[in-house]
This record gives sequence, C-alpha cells and structure tokens, in this order.
Amino acid sequence: MKTALIIRHVPHEGVAAYRQPIEAAGYDVSRIDVADPAFPTTDLCEPDLLIMMGGPMGVYEHEQYPWIACQLKRLAARLEADRPTLGVCFGAQMMAAALGATVYKGPAKEVGFAPIRLHPQGAESPLRHLHEVPVLHWHGDTFTRPEGVEILAETDLYAFQAFRRGPNLLALQFHAEMGEDPRFDAWMEQWPEAVVEANGCPKALRHAHDTMGPGAVKAGRAVIAEWLDGLCER
Repeated sequence: MKTALIIRHVPHEGVAAYRQPIEAAGYDVSRIDVADPAFPTTDLCEPDLLIMMGGPMGVYEHEQYPWIACQLKRLAARLEADRPTLGVCFGAQMMAAALGATVYKGPAKEVGFAPIRLHPQGAESPLRHLHEVPVLHWHGDTFTRPEGVEILAETDLYAFQAFRRGPNLLALQFHAEMGEDPRFDAWMEQWPEAVVEANGCPKALRHAHDTMGPGAVKAGRAVIAEWLDGLCER
C-alpha cells in the first residue's frame, strides 16, 4: 500500500477533511508532530505522499522553533526529487521557502470565508472545483514567488494563494480542509485576536463556518482527489 505522512505543526491543525480523499486514493496514512522526538530523524523523502499542515509560527522564526531549519533542509531534498508533496498554509510557506523563496509578514491578516480568484492555469487545474466557493483563510504571512512554479490563485490581499510545480507539488495558502472539523473551535479559542485584527467578528465567523463550511469541504475534497489522481509517481 502507498504511504502518506502528515506533518502536524500544532495539534489543532490536522489534515481534517483531506483525509477522506487521501485514504480513498489508497494511501495508508500516518502522522507525526514536530514535537515528537523522532521527528528530527524522520526521512521526509520516504513516504509516497507528504502532507504538511498549518501552524501559527512563521517560517522565519528559526530561533524560536529550531525544527524549522531541520525540516526545510529535508523538505528541499524531497522537492528536488519531485516527490508528491502537499502544503497547506504554513506548510505551503515551507514549500515556498524550500524552493528558495523568502517568507515574510504580509500587509494584513486575512481571516474569514471568501473565494479565491483563479488564474487561467488555476481554472484548468484541480482548483477548478473551488470556483466561486468561499473557503477559510487564516494567515498573515506571504512569500516571494518561488522559481519554476505556476501561480494558480490570488485574493485582493495576497497574490500567491496557491502554486504548483508540475503534477507533484501543490501548495495552498487557504484552508479548504476546514468547514466541518470540530477543531475550528480550538482555532477560535487559540487566536481570537486574529479575527479582530482582520476586522472580523467572531460570532459572524462562526456563522460563516456553519453555513459555508460544508461547501468548502466538498470542493476541497474534490481538489485533493483530482490532484492525487494526476500524480506522476517516480
């Protein structure tokens, strides 16, 4: 059976709705937290599929999170080998950095449900399932354009909402995996200031999650299922 490894940077940011299409594609899914003593020696090139999820830290916070530099080095080796890799939010920023981009604080917090704008190449990619679908955004960092990638989507605040390199590397700044997962409550409890900083209202965001979340999850699962189906495994 094919293997998939999820890297979890904080306990309340897991693979959520994406687990279903990953398992449906025939992967035996395992998970490791960056706090696990085994993480520094885990071979990130070994799994058939690597999925890196989000987290509140910044890629540039190496001193506060020493595992970042270690993870980036091993991630760069995986991307160089063109091994199938999916990054979400912080995971996407890690992919950008491993490809040589600079990650930095963005102009403002982007928190809440809103659609992304697909570029022409995005509309012809698995992201086509997200056309006009509001998805959850929850970030404040961005990055310079990594060399050799296609930018697939944007929003008013952030030009790089998704990118890919060939069929095997996909990075998503937004959270189409969230919309039905109870861990959303932990997000609200952990980072209420982020909602306010983005000029949002916690009550309104909870309502948006309840009403828009299921549609976002359905579209997000379709994106991942189609992407997995198109992988070029080596």
